[in-house]
Amino acid sequence: MIFMNQYLTPFIIAFILTVIFMPLLVMFAKKINWKERNSRRHIHSSKIFRVGGLAMITAFVLTILFDSNLVMSAELAAILIGSLTLMVVGLMDDIKEVFWKIQLSSQIAVAIFIFVMGVRIYYVTNPISGGVWKMDSGLFVLISIFLVIFWVVLVINALNWLDGTDGLSGGVAFIAAGTIFFLSLKSEVNQPPVAIVSAGLAGSFLGFLIYNFHPARVLAGTTGSMFMGFSLAALAIFSGTKIATALLVMAMPIIDFGWVILDRLRKQKSIFRPDKNHLHYKLLRLGWSQRKIAVFYYAVTGLIALVALNTRTIGKSITLGVTFFIMISAFVLLDKKINKLKKENK
Repeated sequence: MIFMNQYLTPFIIAFILTVIFMPLLVMFAKKINWKERNSRRHIHSSKIFRVGGLAMITAFVLTILFDSNLVMSAELAAILIGSLTLMVVGLMDDIKEVFWKIQLSSQIAVAIFIFVMGVRIYYVTNPISGGVWKMDSGLFVLISIFLVIFWVVLVINALNWLDGTDGLSGGVAFIAAGTIFFLSLKSEVNQPPVAIVSAGLAGSFLGFLIYNFHPARVLAGTTGSMFMGFSLAALAIFSGTKIATALLVMAMPIIDFGWVILDRLRKQKSIFRPDKNHLHYKLLRLGWSQRKIAVFYYAVTGLIALVALNTRTIGKSITLGVTFFIMISAFVLLDKKINKLKKENK
């Protein structure tokens, strides 16, 4: 019972704090007459406030700081400081849109900071043989820092771009945090501190999801989406690399991210200019409701999570390859169907 309480307690505390903070922040936003900025990517009313990130980060940081079962290591402190740093940048963007170079620079800076503090990739597992490539000395350290920066920036922006319709980013982030939690408890991994942190994350994500599921009453905002992406990316590296599992669980938003970038490059558009060519928007144009889209994402992500938790490295590689093939095929078919509908409606 004591064993389970150390994990249930941070989950429940983070959940309750997020649920409490959310309406208080909405009331505060109304009181100060917070003006919501227009967005080319979101479809929500300007009356829905972007306070989800503030509530999640505050609840998570407080939960971790006062958890008696955690020792404040340099790595854990780096994740908390990184979260708070991105909160400031995200809040600025939620109030008045911040130039993309500032956002990207802050993400890279935070990735370098956590690397210096010890949150780094020390080895990479060969997906075919299962062997290990050590990356803790010489030139491999430079490769490691590049991979950390790439991974952190990738996940932050994949979650940010996923936050376009109700319940998507919060639901996928919740499943991802839960997957890391259960992975950390497996006998061959056995990392209670990571399980506690991921439980706190899952609690804050679920608390946000209650308010964000359709019809949404609050949005994550740039603050929230960057926090969800950063915390999951850092946690996947923290105390042993779990990137393969995290990559698999977040395959849908990451593949969607890559597809949209390639599509923008093909059309000679800026990859940083928001649009509505993401998978969830394509499904909306086909008549899917926001709830149906969210449940679809949850189901696929949950199924992949089960596979990720019950397969070795080569099994994860095969599953990722299959997922990639299915999603690319889906994108091609959806584009053809949408183009056909456009021609029929002319």
